[in-house]
Amino acid sequence: MAVAQRLYARALFEAAHDTGRLEAVSAELAAVATALDEVPELRSFLRNPQVEPSGKAAVLEQVTAGADELVTNFVRLVAEKGRGGELAEMSAELEDLVARSQNRLTVELTTSYELADDEAQSIVQTIEKASGRKVDAVRTVDPSLIGGIVLQIGSHRADGSVRGRLERLRHELTAGGLA
Repeated sequence: MAVAQRLYARALFEAAHDTGRLEAVSAELAAVATALDEVPELRSFLRNPQVEPSGKAAVLEQVTAGADELVTNFVRLVAEKGRGGELAEMSAELEDLVARSQNRLTVELTTSYELADDEAQSIVQTIEKASGRKVDAVRTVDPSLIGGIVLQIGSHRADGSVRGRLERLRHELTAGGLA
């Protein structure tokens, strides 16, 4: 994530926190980011360097009509500064800041098969005990893992899958000149 994106997100976080509107602002900016994901033409328009920033700001003003004043002002400012195409990244950074402020941790649990709720809850509780934070788990299934689990926490990845173990073994064998 670029430094500028972090700075913009931090500024919005502080403004929303100071006014007690953190949850609403975060949710509304996430909705704008979702719109950018769902409408590739809008994302392309915002990232087009040939379009004047004021034109981008006008379009985004329509997208944020009825949103919290902080979100509307933030989106307009970002567009006027030529960073309208970076709103999705700023929204992700804002969500990270909100999670940290609430002592929450988002974890992606990837397994080769759909976990039963009690299995997933057991894993989440173990992570909560180890981290001392409330865990929001996103569960995904990837049959190519063969077995085991992959945990993704921010930029940290813990691969305990059979596929991961086989890849590490293959690497060790080839690095040792045995393959």
